[in-house]
Amino acid sequence: MIIQNLHKNIVRSWKLEVSKKALLSFFLLLFSFCAFSQDSIPANIPVTEKKNLEFQEYFFKALSEKSIRNYQKAIDNLEECNTLIPNNKAVLFELSKNYLLLNKPFEALEYGNLALEKDPENLWILEHLVAINKKDRNYKDAIKLQEKIAKKHPKKKQALVFLHLQNRDFVSAKKTLNELENEKLLSARLRRIKANLEKPKAVKKTKELTKTNPQNLDLVKQFESDKSFNSLKKLLEKLDSNNDTELVKYSQNGIGLFPAQPFVYLMNGKALNKQKQYKKALESLQNGIDFVIDDPKTEAIFYTEMANAYQGLGKTKEADKFRKKAKQ
Repeated sequence: MIIQNLHKNIVRSWKLEVSKKALLSFFLLLFSFCAFSQDSIPANIPVTEKKNLEFQEYFFKALSEKSIRNYQKAIDNLEECNTLIPNNKAVLFELSKNYLLLNKPFEALEYGNLALEKDPENLWILEHLVAINKKDRNYKDAIKLQEKIAKKHPKKKQALVFLHLQNRDFVSAKKTLNELENEKLLSARLRRIKANLEKPKAVKKTKELTKTNPQNLDLVKQFESDKSFNSLKKLLEKLDSNNDTELVKYSQNGIGLFPAQPFVYLMNGKALNKQKQYKKALESLQNGIDFVIDDPKTEAIFYTEMANAYQGLGKTKEADKFRKKAKQ
């Protein structure tokens, strides 16, 4: 009866016209979280009925403001909740989520850790903390959290592969891939990644540098000398801008040397498209995009090149599909 009366009061007091469907989703979100946590309102704290009603009213208002992207207003309402009932897990979790949406990872992490202290095994909070650390490029802590998740949820070990790749730890990535294979948990994408990482390195040495465009000679010599990714990247960018046919060869060498770097696959795909080798271009691009993780801009470039390859093959529908994906 208390919740029903609260519902009526909220509907009367809210200035915003929120649909019944939206309201229902807020209730479901709150109650599902409470059911999951089992201690959203601590039983040991003596809370008056009035405080309880005020707490829930502010909480619903926070959910409403968050749903229309008024994240700061949501935080203000959650702070009122925190004043009424300090250190409530649901409130701390919502505060963390709203701060992350405001691109404030420090505050998001602080409140997320406080929520985790209340429930150290809470899957939702753990995954949220992984997302915060990924956004902050703190892959070391993200990996620790994901390893904890994977102990109870083996299938979620798949996410560890991508974290290791983002951390440029290819040894750990391969080890995790082998474990997943033994556990029969490799997805189609992970199987492709594993195959590409295990391909033998076929790197051709350039014997006659005199055939290279003089404008690119210094970059070629630098790459041949140190075989570093930075040198290769500069060389490939230069070859691409000059429409140099050597782009195919050096990008192919790059795939052999750096099989987890999406950039080399992209350059190889572009080079093959320019030479009208569309099938090969598409294969290279499809292999490379598997290594693009949390990078929408690079994904869009890949989709554009894939659209060009499909267009070259006369597959207009597929080309249009990937052009649309590039614009999303």
